[in-house]
Amino acid sequence: MGSETTCAVTLNGKCSNAKVRLETNVLQIRGADLNVDVTFDEMKNVAARDGVLTIACNGSVLTVALGPSANKWVDKILHPPSRLAKLGVRANWRAAIVGDVDSGFVDELRTVVSTLSLGRLLKNADAVFVSLSSAADCKRLAGASAAIKPTGAVWIIRPKGDGGVSEAAVRAAGKAAGLVDVKVVGFSPTHSALKFVIPVKNRPY
Repeated sequence: MGSETTCAVTLNGKCSNAKVRLETNVLQIRGADLNVDVTFDEMKNVAARDGVLTIACNGSVLTVALGPSANKWVDKILHPPSRLAKLGVRANWRAAIVGDVDSGFVDELRTVVSTLSLGRLLKNADAVFVSLSSAADCKRLAGASAAIKPTGAVWIIRPKGDGGVSEAAVRAAGKAAGLVDVKVVGFSPTHSALKFVIPVKNRPY
């Protein structure tokens, strides 16, 4: 999802100018004196009026002065896209998963794509999902890059925060494998997914 802006935020009558980011299932607020994460499950009432997003949560009322985008944020909160939709998964895909990912994702993917390989790469794959838990796992990108079709993608799934492989390290590994990153999405509450593709100028036609 990844919508982000800086605006006036009020929580329990206390107003602050803060950076507000709407992720897959959480609203993140970061300000000098306000640091709050509100998950969609905690939100009881979500509405927009006159450019102000209002959310009731945990006995408090949160208002975010978003302006014209307030209604769009309400829609995203009330009707979040599925994980597969965010990843752009299609029914005719040949896909592979390398490394450990949650079993729920495996089940979701298996019910949609035409071919799914677990633990082994496929030639001319439409997508390869690579799980990284340590810097040593970055070596998997080279094989994944060689496996995808010219218009295919390598999705890197990594833990959020500082506990896993940094985005900078992943991007460097992708570049070394001849790939360029084009998109980041929230994969789960604990993981994010970075999309890498072969640069257009390097694709054989």
